[in-house]
Amino acid sequence: MDSLENSSSHDVPHPRKPVLNKYAFAAALLASATSILLGYDIGVMSGAIIFIKENIHISTIEVEILVGSLNVCSLFGSLLAGKTSDLIGRRLTIVLAASTFLVGAVLMGFAPSYPFLMTGRVIAGVGVGYSLMIAPVYTTELSPATSRGFLASLPELFITLGILFGYLSNYFLAGLPNRINWRIMVGIAGAPAAAIGLGVLAMPESPRWLVMKGRYGEAKKIIQKISHTMEEAESRFQEIKMAASRLDSENSSQFSGKGFWKELLLTPSPSLRRILIAAVGINFFMQASGNDAVVYYSPQVFKAAGIHNKRHLFGITVIMGLSKTFFVLVSALFLDRFGRRPLLLLGTLGMVFSLVGLGLGSKFLAENNSKPTWAIVLSIIAVCAFLSFFSIGIGPITWVYSSEIFPMKYRAQGTSVAISVNRLVSGGVAMSFLTIANKITFARVFFILAGIMTMATIFFYFLLPETKGKTLEEIEGLFEDRPSDVEN
Repeated sequence: MDSLENSSSHDVPHPRKPVLNKYAFAAALLASATSILLGYDIGVMSGAIIFIKENIHISTIEVEILVGSLNVCSLFGSLLAGKTSDLIGRRLTIVLAASTFLVGAVLMGFAPSYPFLMTGRVIAGVGVGYSLMIAPVYTTELSPATSRGFLASLPELFITLGILFGYLSNYFLAGLPNRINWRIMVGIAGAPAAAIGLGVLAMPESPRWLVMKGRYGEAKKIIQKISHTMEEAESRFQEIKMAASRLDSENSSQFSGKGFWKELLLTPSPSLRRILIAAVGINFFMQASGNDAVVYYSPQVFKAAGIHNKRHLFGITVIMGLSKTFFVLVSALFLDRFGRRPLLLLGTLGMVFSLVGLGLGSKFLAENNSKPTWAIVLSIIAVCAFLSFFSIGIGPITWVYSSEIFPMKYRAQGTSVAISVNRLVSGGVAMSFLTIANKITFARVFFILAGIMTMATIFFYFLLPETKGKTLEEIEGLFEDRPSDVEN
């Protein structure tokens, strides 16, 4: 079992009342800010795609490919990020993520045609994949157990803030001529990418990565900054050194990733297999919920409901963004108090009922030419409720859970596998959502998604143990029990 984990073990002194380490918080905040790039893209493309379609005259299928391509391409970034972060470090991988997205954003903003626009999306997608994998891993490795849930959920908070900023961009830039408004919408994402890339250079490297590279002096200085006392820092440092020596003796090539695929995917131990199933499962259901597609295509959904004024459409999306932001912040603040499982189960059950309500509202709107006001209101409330329950449960908890349950030896590359599934499913849903809805109606799509989230609730109840307040090495032990032994 890996001892190279957070210092909240019983023999380490702590203050009587755990407080948030300001240095660890600042580092986690800046690392998680890379996730704002994905959020902004999701939010802004929901409106920009309307103007892109009108300006360069692309088909519905081309719209779906354009929207979903970023998520599919982020799959490759997520897969590469695990090995990259083990080779060059967590910090420089974050810089690489921001730089790659910057190049993609600039290309999209100046794209003269659909192929150039697709090229920018592909490059930006790789950057998004890097950022989604590395931010929660880096944060988890710096965070104490008492605040790990809050700090590791910050990526989802920034994704949600990015979505809100994207909605606001749509609302305020919609009045500009179609030939330039969407270019400004997608191009200005390069500004935060550049700022994040430069800011990350001032961040500390993960002390665990430094120890694995033999850079003990640097690691010890960082551990002192992220610990409450010198005694705690020394104990933490010794645990890291001891675990690094043990891992080296077990497998000298483990940190370079050799044998990783065989050990994790082909011949995993029973506990590692359960960890992999849990990590892949929660990432699969996060995107199979249809959240990204609902955000991307919400203007089209409301347009089908009878709302045609573009400013009104974008105004409603701003309300959605505010709702998401509020509830993801609530989740982040209470995740370490109430635990992962209660919020996760509450969120998925709420999504089920919200999707049923959205399906009913969409069904009545599709069958009545008069577009009854109550059905429009029901649909708007249901969408906001759906996004809110997502933001209080599976949205932030997926990033926390994926990064904290893997043993240190497999954390970077194991997390990259799980998030690659996340990206693949997200891209698949985004690239097929409109086509499927046009064939079977929006209402039936929402009913199908409600069924998927019902299955997700059952999966989470039986296969995901509670990890609140436990050190990372204790979490691995949770998966050594039979799934039926999980605490409710």
